[in-house]
Parts: sequence; C-alpha cells; structure tokens
Amino acid sequence: MKLIDEYIKTLEKELKNKPKVSTEETGVVSQVKDGVVILEGLDRVAYGELIEFKKNVLGYVIDLTEDEVGAIILGDYTSISAGDKAKALGYTLSVPVSEALQGRVVDSLGSPLDGKAAIKSKTLYPVEKIAAGVVKRHQVNVPLQTGIKSIDALIPIGRGQRELIIGDRGTGKTTIAIDTILNQKGENVVCIYCAIGQKNSKVAAIVELLKKHGADKYTVVVNAPAADSVAMQYLAPYTASAIGEYFMDKGQDVLVVYDDLTKHAWAYRQMSLILRRPAGREAYPGDVFYLHSRLLERACRIDEKYGGGSITALPIIETLDGDLSAYIPTNVISITDGQISLETDLFNSGIRPAINVGLSVSRVGGTAQTKAMKAVAGKLKLDLAQYRDLAAFSQFESELDEETKKFLNRGAKVTQILKQKKNKPLSLAEQVSILWAASNGYLDKLPIDEIEKFETKLLETLKLKGKKWVERINKNKIMDEKDGKELEKLIKDIF
Repeated sequence: MKLIDEYIKTLEKELKNKPKVSTEETGVVSQVKDGVVILEGLDRVAYGELIEFKKNVLGYVIDLTEDEVGAIILGDYTSISAGDKAKALGYTLSVPVSEALQGRVVDSLGSPLDGKAAIKSKTLYPVEKIAAGVVKRHQVNVPLQTGIKSIDALIPIGRGQRELIIGDRGTGKTTIAIDTILNQKGENVVCIYCAIGQKNSKVAAIVELLKKHGADKYTVVVNAPAADSVAMQYLAPYTASAIGEYFMDKGQDVLVVYDDLTKHAWAYRQMSLILRRPAGREAYPGDVFYLHSRLLERACRIDEKYGGGSITALPIIETLDGDLSAYIPTNVISITDGQISLETDLFNSGIRPAINVGLSVSRVGGTAQTKAMKAVAGKLKLDLAQYRDLAAFSQFESELDEETKKFLNRGAKVTQILKQKKNKPLSLAEQVSILWAASNGYLDKLPIDEIEKFETKLLETLKLKGKKWVERINKNKIMDEKDGKELEKLIKDIF
C-alpha cells in the first residue's frame, strides 16, 4: 500500500510541474455553400455550439455526421473560404436579455436594428432550451383578451395557450396579431413580434403603428427580413422565445407572435437541402415537425410555485388556396391548442375579420373566458355555424317557415355585428354590451345597414352615460342581473 501511495504522489508532482497543454478544438473548412459551411476535424463539438472563424465571423453547429460538421454562418459568409481554420468556442448560442429590450427592434442575435444605442445586458439566455416539464405547468384558465369581438366570444385565447392563425395571403392574419398586441395596453403583458422573411417596409409600418398607439413601450420586435440570410431567419423565432422566457421567469405574462412559420420552414428546408439531408414530403426534411414542436412547446403557463409567468404563442401559417391539408399547416395544427382559420371568400365579401367559425376552434374554450363574456356569448358559435349552413340551403328553398326566417335574420345580424375595423380593439365591457344587445334580440328589427350605426351609438352612449358600468364590468369581469337591467336602459335610450 505504501508503494502505491508513493507512486500516486510522484505522479501528482509530475503532472503539476508539466506545462499546460491547450485542448482547443479546431477544424478546417472543407466546403462553403450559400451560408452553410462544412468542416472537418471538429470531433468533440456539440449541436448548437458556436464556432469562430477568422475576422470574428461566427458559425452555429446544426449538422453532425460521422466525419463532418455542418454550421450556419451568423453574418457574412463570403469572407470564409475552403482551407480556413475554425475554432469551437465551447458554449451554445445565447442572446442578451434585459428590460431594456422593450421598445426596441433587434435582429436574430439580439443586436439593435433601430439605430439606437446598444442594449445593456448582464444576462444571456440560450436560443435553444428544453421546455418546462408537466410538473411546472399550470392550467390555462386566465383570459388573454384580443379586443376582437369574434375571437373573445367564439375562440377565446388563454394566457399560456398556443393559438394558430391560419389563412391565405392577404386575409388579415397579421392584423389580428397586431390588434391583440394593441389590446394589451395596461394589461401588464410583454409583447414580442417576431417577423420572419417579411419585407422591411412591412415591419417598419408595424413599428410605426405600435408607436402611434403607445404599444411600443411594452413590445419587442425581432426582425429577420427576407433580405437576411436563411440562418438568421431560422434563428429568429428561437431568439424571440428566449427573450420571452426571460420575462416569463420573472413572473410576467408574455405574448409572442411568430409571423410567419411558413417562411421559417422554407428557410430550414433551404439549409437542410444544402446540407444534403434526405428530402421528404413537399421536399421538407423529416424533422421539420420537431423544428416547430420544440419551439411552440416553450409556450406555457408556469405554476405559482415556480414563478407564475406565462408565454402565449400566436404562430401564423400561410396557406395556398385554403389548403389546410398541406404539410406545414397540418404539422402546426397538431402542435397548437386550436386555430383561427381565415377565409378569402369571407374577406372579399366584407366580413372582417374573415374568421371561418366552422373551421376555427380553441381547445381551451370557455375555461379561458371571463364570466361576463361567457354569459353573453353562450350559443353564439353554434348558432353562427348553423346559420351559415342554413343560409346556403335556404337559397334553394322557395318558401321558408317563420321560425327559419327568424333564425336566418338573427344569424345575419350577429354576423354583421361581429365585423370590426382593424386596429380598433374593444374593451371587455364594450364587447359584452354589443353581444348582449345581439343575443337579446335588439338588432332583429334593425335593417342590416343600420347595424354599424347602432354599434357606434351604443359605444358613444357607454362613454357618456355608462362610464361606471364600463368600469365595473372591466374590473369585476362579471355581469349579473343588475348589470343587465342597467345596460337595457342604456340601449333603450338609443332607440
């Protein structure tokens, strides 16, 4: 035993006296292809690890094979050529996060794009992160009001929910998301708008709109425009999610809009095909489902024991000719907790927001609805869906019974009252008053072209005579018989 002890001591002395050997992981660039670099020699590199090239250009490991490593370049890839050396940095990609991000426009790496000063931050959050487990999660039962009558009444969204907005190009998908952000003023919700593959002019117009309504103060804009590389477009939603997690971990409620995940899937497909991954359905690689599922799974509501914050996700998907059965739409529909389906025909016929009530659903439902809204919405969704079907059949029927005529008349008036101008979200009390009037038959005798005038008069009356009623409903979120009688008096004053 003494001999062994002496031997160990001798070894320890020798190791202490030996000069330290660098264990730096280095490799060589073998190929450069359109923003993607193939490297050799990086044997111990990990997925998601950062690699440094000359001239301070960074790469992000996205592909690991037996002999080679594939990395996307975060910046100008034209300065890299075959034979260049690369060094593994030993840590994964993270973005700077802080309260100072609110009111700013940043890129996929958290760098400012608005020409203002650099964002000061002492905290870094990883771009890729495993979502919170089931034990840490809480039931989604707190409403996130959008300010849009048809959504809050028919397809309610809860804090911590993932609600997909889906439809063809030009059907008002972004408008719904932006109106939801505008409606969070004074609600203590941090909003993040993530633009993926959009025109810079469109993003600039959205930023101006947010400033006009004072919503920029609680909103972070993450922009990876169409002019950016596919690498930056690929990273943008993960960066937005990381920023959201920072605020959620502080116990705050967060709303993240991904506009849109179709272009995100296109960017990933482009990278994957360059990396020679096998192409599957619609040329997408087999793991494109996992791409979006690991992103959207990070949206949740955390239990009070673990902080109590939440991330509500509103991913946007663009369809072609209303085809919901395409690969990316079906993938995201299966990941989310419901969808708001927008239809071109409804949009063109003047029904805006152009929500198809039959195809839209919230899997959280009335659980994420205030008692006041639940009381007035009632059978509204079922009645509207039945009205659409009945209206289609009634075209072929020459004579209709009185009951059917009443039902069709009520349905037409409700459809009309659910129309809403863009960028004008309504408070809970305003929505409740309008829907209460519709469900109690006050619109039945009005001509269709008088419905909008009635709504305008009702909102004006609430501002002038019903201030206390509005404040009470917005505060308590409950509507009892007394409130109903008070509202009835206000409505009768209009007629």
